[in-house]
Amino acid sequence: MQDPYYALLSDLLAESTTPYRSRFMNSSQQKVAVIIGVGPENGMGAALCRRFANNDYHVFVGGRTFEKVETVASNINANGGKATPVACDATEIDTLDNLFAQAADAGQITLAIYNAGNNMPGDFLTMEPEFFEKCWRIACYGGFLFSQLALKHMAPNEEGTLLFTGASASMRGKPFFSAFTAAKAGLRALAQSLAREFGPKGVHVAHVVIDGAIDGDRINKGRPEVAEALGKEGLVDIEGIVDVYEMLDKQPSRAWTHEIDVRTATENF
Repeated sequence: MQDPYYALLSDLLAESTTPYRSRFMNSSQQKVAVIIGVGPENGMGAALCRRFANNDYHVFVGGRTFEKVETVASNINANGGKATPVACDATEIDTLDNLFAQAADAGQITLAIYNAGNNMPGDFLTMEPEFFEKCWRIACYGGFLFSQLALKHMAPNEEGTLLFTGASASMRGKPFFSAFTAAKAGLRALAQSLAREFGPKGVHVAHVVIDGAIDGDRINKGRPEVAEALGKEGLVDIEGIVDVYEMLDKQPSRAWTHEIDVRTATENF
């Protein structure tokens, strides 16, 4: 007579999806996260790196300024995590190739976050074509380059999480933000297309709309007058945002979220 426990286990394995089998088979490998768009220590990119390092990822910290990404990585390593700084430009394929090559050498890439693209206002009638193109290259074209490389690593294993940082401009165009809106809306559409193509192949693709100014160095030091006008309750909490990214990475494939928005209680929407 067949052992009922063995029979149940066999049935579960037979009915399980390929992504879950893949996770079981690769459980001995080091999980690797690639995060680009990392700037100051008190910024969202750095907070994402710290959180996922605490979740046993070897985090590859990508950003344009080596001194900044090195500081973030050094602090993670000093606190018992694993992090490697890599200076790279989201719009330059050669530097992204280097980022992913280093990451792949460290283990299995199962998380990739595209966090590049800062708020770029501009008057439409006086806007230079170069400004519009620069905004598009950072916020949209870079997302294409980054996600293509990430999916080349994730899709063959039929597992992984690919996350994009969006903004209120992803959803609606406001005066003086024509270039930024076009770029962010394009990134959102890219994320939707990738979710529909690669979700059935085991890769979770999600887009996070951050509706408001983030309580970090970028606004507190770069535009202190705006931060003061908004007040603490008007700035989006970094750790609260990171909670959402962590939740998305942990969702089971039978309950995936593709898009989610984050804002303060006082933000108009």
